[in-house]
Amino acid sequence: MLLLGWWWIPRNHCTSAATTSSVFGENLFYQLLAVFWSTFKFLAAMAGELSDAPIVLITGCSAGGLGESLALAFHAKGCRVFATSRTLSSMEQLRVAGIDTFELDVTKTESIVAARERVEGATGGKLDILVNNAGQSYPYATSDASMDKVRALFDVNFFGALEMVQAFLPLLLVSSDARIVQIGSLSGIMPTPFGVSYNTSKAALQSLSDTLRVELAPFNIKVVHIVLGNVQTPITKPWHRLPQDSLYLPIKDIYQSRRIENFMDNAHQRAPVARDIVDEALKREPRAWWWGGKNSLIIWFIYSFLPRRCLDWVLSRHFGLTKLSELRSHQRKTL
Repeated sequence: MLLLGWWWIPRNHCTSAATTSSVFGENLFYQLLAVFWSTFKFLAAMAGELSDAPIVLITGCSAGGLGESLALAFHAKGCRVFATSRTLSSMEQLRVAGIDTFELDVTKTESIVAARERVEGATGGKLDILVNNAGQSYPYATSDASMDKVRALFDVNFFGALEMVQAFLPLLLVSSDARIVQIGSLSGIMPTPFGVSYNTSKAALQSLSDTLRVELAPFNIKVVHIVLGNVQTPITKPWHRLPQDSLYLPIKDIYQSRRIENFMDNAHQRAPVARDIVDEALKREPRAWWWGGKNSLIIWFIYSFLPRRCLDWVLSRHFGLTKLSELRSHQRKTL
């Protein structure tokens, strides 16, 4: 580097020896200063790339889901990523991409503890970003829901996230600027029919995010809640059907079409949404709530400025509940 500095020192052709000496000395000083400054910035950048690359842990990284796209997006930003799922085989693409993968079931304490010990050993006890992404859906009305399945869903969508925060908080405290990213849903703030368990679990997650944001602020741990509309993932399974004794059988065709088979129509692509979430998470001052995915803008507007019953009207018409009311009204008139 210094040799390059000498090479580029301008040659002065003045006839005055004093002038030559003065100009040459001045040029030499500035050239050496520039060389030293460039060298310092180069070494600092190299050190930053080695020591300051954020360490990220993501739950729910199965193939085809948002977690997989988040892992790839964080990896593309130069982060050290730990991608987790209940099965290793579901993360083969991430392993091929050079991302660390291992099994983690957020509903089992022993699995969470094992994951913490693994990350702790690999990083010297530090974690910069925890992404609570693991989640599942259960598209049934309150009257049709199995309480065992509702509890199982809460174990994944809410209690799993809460326990992950508890377990990894000591590692996040080691970071000088840690973040917790919670993957929520528009359903956490809107009464989407036939989704009572999912809606309420995401509402609970939203409240957890807000509370953590306040509680952890003194420790410089920032909490980002993602209010997400539909993104193309396999979260809604095609085999769901209304029970034979359901109150909603008169509109079963609408339920099957709009709530199950076509629910993800026009959902946003995973990769662009994941990149946007990663960009937000890596900001110096990320937003408390980040909105994205299908219909996020219109729902934000209704949620922020219009009466609550506006969403009731829209959703009731879309999912057939207005038609069910009309059918029941007609039945009463004919009795």
